[in-house]
Amino acid sequence: MTLSDVAALTRVQRPVVSMWRKRSSGSQLPFPAASGQVNGVELFDAGDVTDWLEATGRGRNPEARNDIAGFARIMAPASAEAQDGRRMFNGLTSLLALKVITGQELSLSTTDELLDAADEADPDDLFLYSELEALGSDLPGWASFADRLADSAFSAPAAFEKLLSGRFREGLREQSDTALTDPALDLVAAAAMELASTLDGAPPFVDSTPGGSDVMLRIVQQFGEFSPLTLLTGDHEGGPSRLARRRLMVHGADNEHVEIDAQGAFSVNGPAVHVAQYPSSGDPGLGTTEILGAIENTVLQMDDTQRAVVIAPARLLCDPLSGESVRLRSDLLRSGRIRAVVRLQAGLLPAKPREPQALWVLGPSYAEVPIAERWTMVANLSTTSLTPDVRQDVISDIVASMGTRATIRAHSFRFARLVQTRVLLAGKGSLVEAPAHRRPMAAGGAEAALRIEELIRLLSSGQSGPPAIPGVQPGAQGNRPNTTSVQELIAAGNLRYVNGNRLDENTFNPREGSRVLGRQELLDPHSLQPRFISLLDFAVTCPNGRLTEPGDVVFCTSPRPVAGVDSEGGAVVVFPARILRIDDGDPGGLVPDVVAADINSLPATDKAWRNWRLRRTPDAQRQPLAQALAVLQHEQREARQRLDQLEELATLFTDGVAGGSLALTPSPNAAPTEGTA
Repeated sequence: MTLSDVAALTRVQRPVVSMWRKRSSGSQLPFPAASGQVNGVELFDAGDVTDWLEATGRGRNPEARNDIAGFARIMAPASAEAQDGRRMFNGLTSLLALKVITGQELSLSTTDELLDAADEADPDDLFLYSELEALGSDLPGWASFADRLADSAFSAPAAFEKLLSGRFREGLREQSDTALTDPALDLVAAAAMELASTLDGAPPFVDSTPGGSDVMLRIVQQFGEFSPLTLLTGDHEGGPSRLARRRLMVHGADNEHVEIDAQGAFSVNGPAVHVAQYPSSGDPGLGTTEILGAIENTVLQMDDTQRAVVIAPARLLCDPLSGESVRLRSDLLRSGRIRAVVRLQAGLLPAKPREPQALWVLGPSYAEVPIAERWTMVANLSTTSLTPDVRQDVISDIVASMGTRATIRAHSFRFARLVQTRVLLAGKGSLVEAPAHRRPMAAGGAEAALRIEELIRLLSSGQSGPPAIPGVQPGAQGNRPNTTSVQELIAAGNLRYVNGNRLDENTFNPREGSRVLGRQELLDPHSLQPRFISLLDFAVTCPNGRLTEPGDVVFCTSPRPVAGVDSEGGAVVVFPARILRIDDGDPGGLVPDVVAADINSLPATDKAWRNWRLRRTPDAQRQPLAQALAVLQHEQREARQRLDQLEELATLFTDGVAGGSLALTPSPNAAPTEGTA
């Protein structure tokens, strides 16, 4: 065992074990000497470590001797093959499976007796016989260790999962590269179970991927005690698929096999719920077209009594694609069976923590609904953690998406929205992004000019008269906005990027000093209580910090792209908020308010700020546009101030009269109310 294993066994931090080793080196009970090394890491004899712990009383685990097997590694002296980590892993998991099947202690059996029991348990050699036969004469020693491992973990299934939890440490790449986090597994398993509850009887759960067992096991763990489950797995060969069968067998989940042909096609008759994770542990190198082709095999054999839940990288299921992959995904959308598309946050796949995942939920195609009128539910959870309440509401939305148009209209969606499938097919971007909220300018110059005139006429009827803004007329036909990326504008010198200041919130105060602009102020610019910081505190805390200048665009990317314009200047911008500063001498057609509007219209997942494209205004229009926007913003501030005053007046009337501190008197010019003389 390593020093890290000793720390885990004794329930202390890793540096504590090094301290024990160092301080005891000159004592009568020195820490045991290393018995070997693997890849430069020292290994210690587990028996010697246990004896030393008992003699010195070190650690916080009085049952260390009983638990040692769960933290130690077997070192077989016989052959190089037996020392291979993969063979050790396969052998131990196979012995634990055999222990569950026979219900007996394995250490009491000879090699021949163990192989006979394995042949009886696995006559077709589908999941454990070859693994045990490969151990040869070392088999009894491994069997004894498997018994100790099961006793240490209190059960063979728990010991099996403990071995599998070391997939990252032991270098089992095909297992570690595809391991999902618990929230992701809980979401897929709960969604599959909810879909199964909408079908008649007890439909089987089908996983046709090679080596898939994580989702199936989570279904068994969460729901196996409440209802009988039937599991169907693909008849793939290879170590990951054999491991998956052993794993389900150890947990008491018998599974039958589905025949998969050379092209990956298969067939399941009657009601069923398919679950799949791509790439799977049995084929972790699958590319985009191969994964979409595998999903197509599932779709082709489905009928309206079957459902499916697929989890895969978001770059395949909902993000923009190119080349042949676009056609494959479009064909799947046209089938009408993709009823829900849910983009999930990054971090659900520990091996690739920056790669977001996504769900596809498949169901009935409703052939009676014309293709042009079919719909798909989409949801974007890229910035939402999968807490229990979020998972429950997402599942509720998913189940509702399986219904008819009438049942969907009766459901109140929390995260999802319905989109006509033809709109998804026609779009070039992400499947889950809502269209950007643009003003009526997109309808055309003539329509926008007419609407402006109408709004000015309506505002003219108020007490303050119409705003003093210039007139408008339609632009030239065919004009399109001139856009340039932020990176290009910075390189050209039209924009300058300024980092936000990293400050402790304890230095802020609610009354005096320079204004503070941070993420809070950007997300809720009107109703948030303002924050300030004294310039002295700012200079002491952040000597190299800088204040804003008038016209600076302050922005942040999390939880979504959002921006605002600091028209006054002299404010302190707090990270993660940052500044885009337009060059006064060469603005390159940039107007601060237009830049902020472009950022605020971006999708919530578009956080690559250097790639954002900003609209550039012709030089002749920049100054008139800036003046018109300044007038309108002044009118907006006055309107908000008047609204605040009216709300305060209403509150004083309500509380004063209802509380008895005020009494209303009739206005001398008021008309008499009905029923009075």
